[in-house]
Amino acid sequence: MAGTAPERIVIENCAVATVDAHDTEYAAGHVVVAGNVIESVGAGAAPEGLANVVRRVDGTGHLATPGLVNTHHHFYQWITRGLAQDSNLFNWLVALYPTWARIDEEMVYAAAQGSLAMMARGGVTTAMDHHYVFPRGTGDLLGAEIRAARETGVRFTAARGSMDRGASDGGLPPDFAVETLDGILEATEAAIDTHHDASFGSMLHIAVAPCSPFSVSTELMREGAKLARRKGVRLHTHGSETVEEEKFCHELFGMGPTDYFESTGWLGDDVWMAHCVHMNDSDIAAFARTGTGVAHCPSSNARLAAGIARVPDMLAAGVPVGLGVDGTASNESGELHTELRNALLINRLGGHRENALNARQALRLGTFGGAQVLGRTAEIGSLEAGKLADLVLWKLDGIGHASIADPVAALVLGAAAPITLSLVNGRAVVEDGRLTTVDEDAVARSTRAEAQRLARIAADAS
Repeated sequence: MAGTAPERIVIENCAVATVDAHDTEYAAGHVVVAGNVIESVGAGAAPEGLANVVRRVDGTGHLATPGLVNTHHHFYQWITRGLAQDSNLFNWLVALYPTWARIDEEMVYAAAQGSLAMMARGGVTTAMDHHYVFPRGTGDLLGAEIRAARETGVRFTAARGSMDRGASDGGLPPDFAVETLDGILEATEAAIDTHHDASFGSMLHIAVAPCSPFSVSTELMREGAKLARRKGVRLHTHGSETVEEEKFCHELFGMGPTDYFESTGWLGDDVWMAHCVHMNDSDIAAFARTGTGVAHCPSSNARLAAGIARVPDMLAAGVPVGLGVDGTASNESGELHTELRNALLINRLGGHRENALNARQALRLGTFGGAQVLGRTAEIGSLEAGKLADLVLWKLDGIGHASIADPVAALVLGAAAPITLSLVNGRAVVEDGRLTTVDEDAVARSTRAEAQRLARIAADAS
């Protein structure tokens, strides 16, 4: 009926970290959700006389924050966790590519379910995945991920990845796991035309995402950038992850990774890159000048001994930086709250030491920073009137956090905080620490079965 008030959810009596431009916080405040948007945020109780209030939440002992935004992941790796435990990146890739090349649609769907469930129950409201392994004749792998994200109820950026440089061309993946240039461009454009929704409040974006300099051709990089800009979508790839990558770029292209990316059209405010561990001053300046974003993945970088990214220097220069889980074959925990803490701790091991990052900067990386690199700051990343109702209510009055007076410090530095409520687009996806949209136990059983099936297939093929 015209004029009917939207259904409202009122959350009161909680601490609020808005992560807005001024880092506004309220020791005791409220958030009012109307439909799928935030109607008001402020100190004290919610306004009186609100119509059509369908739910009131007493947030005493809780902290409300924007939902976490993941900016880099490889869902399919959920079913290959715990392997190659003591390898660096290149040895890890060599060890795992033969297994990854055997994935199929059922495996990818189960792995996406597991990845998304773990992130969502840990406060992620916007997920992203970079899927680049498309063995021939194995079904609709990208569609499997999109289906899992829709069922889980999270906002999703699906980066349609690709590889066209197989082992016979000096690349790392087996030849049967790579695609042709024309096939990649055709499939990527079809994914955009079929799935990308550019409207306000969209639950699904598509990005163009060749894998990395050592698994794709220069022509694919150039043509991929042209395709993305013609279609008006974002661009994503791995960049400057290891010293070996830098050496590879100098040997093959006669220049470092950042200069190579710029030569192929891969710097710009519509681009974000994963890792960016080995960046010199001129690299950081180039990213700042062009607005190129970074997905910082501290746990994965440590797991693969890649190094410590210069995040404080990037932020000081004005580079957009968000946080990424990365694939769970190199970050077995698979949830983003860990990255808030590890981003702070690991960066303090670098040259800036205790002045590297503080708790509020870490929270900003995981919320507004993620929205920046995904190009969605008008919609998500902070708690402000008019933005989408993606928010998390963290319980901080239990044994793990109650003695920490500063709620943001409790969230970032403390143990993983329980979640009383997580909303995506105004819909509850987590209640009292459990997913409301999918059966967690069934997902666990499915991921275990698919992991075992993949292991058997890979063993038989070896």
